[in-house]
Amino acid sequence: MPGTIYDFQSDSIAGKPAHFSTQRGKVLLVVNTASKCGFTPQFKGLEQLWRDYSGQGFVVVGFPSNEFGAQDPGSNDEISSFCEMNYGVSFPMMAKVQVNGAQAHPLWRWLRAEAPGLMGSEGIKWNFTKFLVGRDGKVIRRYAPNESPDAMRSDIEAALAAPVPA
Repeated sequence: MPGTIYDFQSDSIAGKPAHFSTQRGKVLLVVNTASKCGFTPQFKGLEQLWRDYSGQGFVVVGFPSNEFGAQDPGSNDEISSFCEMNYGVSFPMMAKVQVNGAQAHPLWRWLRAEAPGLMGSEGIKWNFTKFLVGRDGKVIRRYAPNESPDAMRSDIEAALAAPVPA
């Protein structure tokens, strides 16, 4: 099992390789997103976090998923356009993935194992489950879909205050 988020790569929503090793020393918030979900307005709060803290080494990374209620059925291009037009999303978005099951993206298998949910369950229960990853590349905390981005500010600030590993 890989040790840190830096051991993973994905494809960006534009189809280009995205290696998490390029984010070494940064604090990341990894989120499974959907365009037609009751939590979709969280894109606004996620974008605000990105704008407020990106200059300090903070990165929001969105992973669209159509697993829950088929709430992100569009193509990667359609999802990208929707997020930009409706919520001004400028933070990195990855290509659509599965977050559970045999076809789950390896990063999401690792995230689930590193920070199990309620009562130790690993599975992602719904869209907008969030994982805060520290400057050392390890998961700090998992957040439920209904936890607002704004409620994470103190945890993000604490993670940003940590020294960058040598």
